[in-house]
Amino acid sequence: MEATRPSRRLTAMAAFEAVRAAVTRAEELAVAVNASVVDAGGREIAFLRGDGAFLPSGQIARDKAYTAAGFGLPSGELYQALSGEPAVLSGITGQPNIAAFPGGVPIRVEDELIGGIGVSGASAEQDDICARAGLAAIGLGHREG
Repeated sequence: MEATRPSRRLTAMAAFEAVRAAVTRAEELAVAVNASVVDAGGREIAFLRGDGAFLPSGQIARDKAYTAAGFGLPSGELYQALSGEPAVLSGITGQPNIAAFPGGVPIRVEDELIGGIGVSGASAEQDDICARAGLAAIGLGHREG
């Protein structure tokens, strides 16, 4: 039995580039968003508030990133995954920093979860497009939209 294992971590510059790309994609869509990148432990590495983005959406972006990193799945899939169990859904979504709607995407290198990106301020679909654009900018996802 091994007591340790090697792990990868997202660099600060990559996290910054991801939030920059997410906000830039939002500008292309003519919307204003906040973007956050967290590490595998849910600690924020980078945050960017787009020009004109709603202030409360900053915390929601952080929550989406935390949710994606914490559960290892897109934040929009959490609601679907738990929808058949109302008590569990209510209990989990009632916890601090949990967001069960689109705009949060886990960050993976191969099969290793290394963090999450969250975007908030536009429609759920646009938030998700922007989050995925952030990942694509650092070579860890596919640009969509």
